[in-house]
Amino acid sequence: MEMVARTERASTFISRGTPCAGTLYLPEGERSPVVVMAHGFGAERVFRLPAYAERFAARGLAVFLFDYRNFGDSSGQPRNLVSPRRHIQDWGAAIEHVRGMREVDGGRMGLWGTSFSGGHVLVAAAKFPPVRAVVSQVPFVDGLAVAMNFKPGFVLQASYHALRDAFSMVTFRSPHNVPVIARPDSFGLMNTPDAFDGAMALVPAGMTWKNFAPARISLALPLYRPTMYAARVDCPVLVIGADKDTLVPQSSVRRAVAKMKDAEMVSRKVGHFDVYVGEEFEQVVELQAEFLARHLLNT
Repeated sequence: MEMVARTERASTFISRGTPCAGTLYLPEGERSPVVVMAHGFGAERVFRLPAYAERFAARGLAVFLFDYRNFGDSSGQPRNLVSPRRHIQDWGAAIEHVRGMREVDGGRMGLWGTSFSGGHVLVAAAKFPPVRAVVSQVPFVDGLAVAMNFKPGFVLQASYHALRDAFSMVTFRSPHNVPVIARPDSFGLMNTPDAFDGAMALVPAGMTWKNFAPARISLALPLYRPTMYAARVDCPVLVIGADKDTLVPQSSVRRAVAKMKDAEMVSRKVGHFDVYVGEEFEQVVELQAEFLARHLLNT
């Protein structure tokens, strides 16, 4: 594969009055199709997403990565607030921002999401058309199915922390924060056996990441069901599943895929976090780059 020279620059946009940080990867040459990307649950855009963006840009695709409000280099308080409603608003603002860029062909746009944002891109494709292609990697598609996948003891702990944070919110106090990731023997929003090491492997070397989020997300999580938007996605979709995923039930992913008009699911015999690194990343990113190039460059 011939590599395409590219440039990289910061690009900020506004979502509901709050500045959000983004990075534009721009191949040399004429106006390129563009892929909009953002991360999953509690993560920032620098957590391995540049590795995907560089591969897509090498194929001649422009790429725009962004941080949600309250995350990473974006503004907003409280920090690390996970909110599906707000995230979808940020996706809408990012898409509008990119469509207005002179350097890219916003009429040939793809969306790429992973884990929590693997569900967001389905919602965004349905709500903010037209979109030419979607990649949804190890996607969270049904909060109710995910909640039912956890043990009762975890659900009770999550509910306690969430209600405590909700009380803090309505009484105008500082958020009650909990770890985003933790070992199985302690509480965290993700504490399955592979969650801590898997997520930490995505954090860039030398970076200090603040591992917390307001606990209120546990109240909203079961109600967030991107699968309800699946039938409204009109463009081709590539779904990367993980057969050994301990966070997302694969049955819920297959049900969402079955609702889509033009979807292809590739199931890998790996865990939720394995697709981001090593040989598994090499294979998955090549599948995704080929899919995006086929539907964005060749149309």
